[in-house]
Amino acid sequence: MSGGTSVRLGPYEVALLRGGPRAAVTVAALALQLRGLVDAGRPGRIRATGTTGAPRATGAPSAGDAGDGRPTQDALDALPALDALPEAVYAALQRPASSTELEDRPDVREALSGLRAGLVAAGMLRSLPPRRTRAARRALRALRDGHPLPAGRKGLSTDDVLMAVALHGESALSVLAARFALRAGLIARAEVADKGFHRRSPRGGGTGGVMYSCGGGGGGGSD
Repeated sequence: MSGGTSVRLGPYEVALLRGGPRAAVTVAALALQLRGLVDAGRPGRIRATGTTGAPRATGAPSAGDAGDGRPTQDALDALPALDALPEAVYAALQRPASSTELEDRPDVREALSGLRAGLVAAGMLRSLPPRRTRAARRALRALRDGHPLPAGRKGLSTDDVLMAVALHGESALSVLAARFALRAGLIARAEVADKGFHRRSPRGGGTGGVMYSCGGGGGGGSD
């Protein structure tokens, strides 16, 4: 670490280091989905469910629903504590959006910038060109060794699921959250065959890449 500064490598930091902003937004969306706050909407889009976990009466909006599925400010204020990135993603879902659109929303960009700044201060990222440092590559290797790709959800906590997706991208999504990920456009269209999920095309907002990208700029280093 540079300057003695440290950073907690939670799922969002790990995803940002491994796959860039898109990967981090994907993990944030999955965190919200696991808490029942969002779901897949129209194909390739994510929508807020309009609930903070309270039961919803048939035909009536919940306490967190504006009547059209959008999160109200009261719903945002009533949320259990969320990390900055998923909170920003949830707040950005005033209307359904794709992961690419979410990535471009101002609050989400600000939250991503905050994550990047922390990683730069900790010596995990270089600003120019934007790329992982040797310390970051070592940390990712150690985390992968400690969190191999799981074979299924059994026995995994929510934090385990998020870290697996942060570390392994599409491979973990296809095992742990395939239905949501496919419908929400977080991974490419796939078909189930004897050997599991196989990609038909490179379309979609997948997180399987290993190149780090900082917003509009390119650059990255392999692990």
